[in-house]
Amino acid sequence: MTDQPINPLHTPLCDLLGCAQPVLLAGMGGVSRWELAAAVANAGGYGILGMVREDPALIAAEVTALRDATDRPFAVNLIPAATEPALLDAQIACCLDLGVPAFSFFWDVMPDVVARVKRAGCLVLHQVGTVEAARIAEEAGADVIIAQGVEAGGHVHGRHPAFGLAEQILAQTDLPVVVAGGIATGEGLAAALTIGADGVQCGTAFLATEESFAHPYHKSRITEATGDHTVLTDVFVLNWPKGAAVRVIANSVTESLDGHYLGHDPDSLPREAIARDGEQPRLRFSTDSPLRTTTGDLEAMALYAGQGVGALNDVPTAAARLDGMVAQARHLLEHPF
Repeated sequence: MTDQPINPLHTPLCDLLGCAQPVLLAGMGGVSRWELAAAVANAGGYGILGMVREDPALIAAEVTALRDATDRPFAVNLIPAATEPALLDAQIACCLDLGVPAFSFFWDVMPDVVARVKRAGCLVLHQVGTVEAARIAEEAGADVIIAQGVEAGGHVHGRHPAFGLAEQILAQTDLPVVVAGGIATGEGLAAALTIGADGVQCGTAFLATEESFAHPYHKSRITEATGDHTVLTDVFVLNWPKGAAVRVIANSVTESLDGHYLGHDPDSLPREAIARDGEQPRLRFSTDSPLRTTTGDLEAMALYAGQGVGALNDVPTAAARLDGMVAQARHLLEHPF
């Protein structure tokens, strides 16, 4: 009887989530729609639908389309702290009625929300930016902790480097820990597994793929940028709590700040429509990023990107991006010297 070769990329997280590779799609609002989530899942990763502040009708349509495109497990990402309570309640009720198997939460830990979906038998993945938030999330019942570093694109919860934060969290928990923030290659995946993490979560790497719902303009800006082109600012804050910082590619809005990237009060920012998605206006200084359906001044919108963006020079399929990461990580883990 021949022993089966050990797969260095197969971690307990894969068994828990039902995926073949320990690579999670970040639940990017507007961008991580069913097409991208299904592509990542079918390629062996773990798909997460980004449904922050979305109407339950859209959630139902997205979940239905995702299930038509894949039989793999998935999660729905919601942001309780950035969602009006009545809408959040309706979103969760819709997901539970649909039999959604897992939720991905972010920002403030709300134990009552975690408890509600846990009572329904769902898995909970909670993204955090501090060791204290990880502790609170675990006490609330989270099954997976996603340690997000300051290198991440989009909304950034903490100010710690991803790997340092992950190592601190790993020292205090037995839960699976996923590293997020600036990871766009197999080198990052291999490094995460080497420190004892169970996997990685990638946003920017999958935003710049064919199946992503991001606007082609946003994707092209990613392929042209390096990590030095990104800035952390809270000027794109409308729709989110005060002080919620984001990492974006520098544009005309951030350049007008003269280096004063943080400390903006959403109540003092003008409400000026600069773009539209159908009948829905998109405001300057809002957290909305340009999607396939967006028209208007795309350059002045939030162009989310993490510090690993310099490794992304093309817009392949999500499967090609994932396969490349996995192949590189496997080689590094099997040939460490």
